[in-house]
Amino acid sequence: MNKILLIIKREYLSRVKKKSFLLVTFLVPLFLIGIYALTIYLTAKSFESNQATVYVVDQSGLFSGKIDNTDQLTFLDASDDIPSEKARILNEKGKTFLLVIPPDVGTSSQVELFAKETASLGIQNDMSRQLEHVLRDIAFAEAGIDRTTVESINPQVTLSAKEITEEGEKDSSAGAAMGIAMSLSILVYICLFLYGAQVMRGIIEEKNSRIVEVIISSVKPFQLMMGKIIGIGLVGLTQFVLWIVLSSALMAVASAGMMDGQDIKAQIENQQGLSDNEVQAVTKSQGGLFSTVKQELDKVDFQTIIISFLLYFFGGYLLYSALFAAVGSAVDSETETQQFMFPITIPLLFTYILSFGVLINDPNGPLSFWLSMIPFTSPIAMLVRIPFGVPIWQIALSLVLLVGGFIVTTWVAGRIYRVGILMYGKKASYKELVKWFRYKG
Repeated sequence: MNKILLIIKREYLSRVKKKSFLLVTFLVPLFLIGIYALTIYLTAKSFESNQATVYVVDQSGLFSGKIDNTDQLTFLDASDDIPSEKARILNEKGKTFLLVIPPDVGTSSQVELFAKETASLGIQNDMSRQLEHVLRDIAFAEAGIDRTTVESINPQVTLSAKEITEEGEKDSSAGAAMGIAMSLSILVYICLFLYGAQVMRGIIEEKNSRIVEVIISSVKPFQLMMGKIIGIGLVGLTQFVLWIVLSSALMAVASAGMMDGQDIKAQIENQQGLSDNEVQAVTKSQGGLFSTVKQELDKVDFQTIIISFLLYFFGGYLLYSALFAAVGSAVDSETETQQFMFPITIPLLFTYILSFGVLINDPNGPLSFWLSMIPFTSPIAMLVRIPFGVPIWQIALSLVLLVGGFIVTTWVAGRIYRVGILMYGKKASYKELVKWFRYKG
């Protein structure tokens, strides 16, 4: 046991002390927040640069003076000389379009749009809404219907989702749960391969440099394998914990800045005579998108999600890293790992694909349940289900099975590792791996 601890210490400290580890650990949260900020900025700039002028040839006579300008589109009347208008579109700079409305637009519902460059989907939809608005007004007038009265009848229902638990009721948010579930499935899928590949790559490097021959003269191959797996796993856990702490701190600072130090909901609740639903409605309208997102995230049990994530990441990592270690011991270079990697990736890839459809749409269905119990698929499947609410007994049973799967997988991988780590110059096959597994001693 002391020898395993020494190997764990060596693997852990040798990686944690690297400049690359420190840079990645502290820069990733800043990088992610920067990406989000840049995305929002570029999206806003894209709307600014999407200004366009639309010349309208109204052959029907129904739209004269009835089309309103928007933030993106400016509508101008054009002559009936369509060829000359097309020539103007070709000669003018910037985004210009020619909209030709035929005489029978009321029955055909077809118009033509000419441009040097294809109009974006947003611009086309904006034009369609403008024309539909005018045609609808005409249809209402012909039917003797007051449009103002129709638009004033707009009932809205706010659905407040509640989850019943043994402790009582609590708010739930399907949207927030779905977003978190998808994020966790992506994160676990990537990280299991990232840190598992580090184990495999480290074993291949030591094997090729013949350092491993010196090491196993003092420790058993199984001890070396376990030390490397646990040591690198602890590096991953350390990195995740630091990411969570740093991201939480940065998000708290960003939240305080965006809210300008004002608690909108508290101000509204001070007003007399407002119901809970009215408070939520006013808060949403005043707080904007950020306030809405914050309210939805407040309904999520992040403590359970974070603890479960760390447990399932480490458990899944231990299970898959044992397989990666066996593969690393069986080959002499990374190019030879492909034939063995594919069978390992199938369960994770299968669950990862299903997480965007079946698992999110039916998190408590039979397929989702069994995938969250099978050790090879549970690290992704259960983490997708947890934001939607999973009974404690299912999480406990899944973790027990994951630990059991790790023990069995490690035993199998260890029997292959003890032989493969000393094999050189011979390409391994599945038949060879079976022989190595059956060797006694």
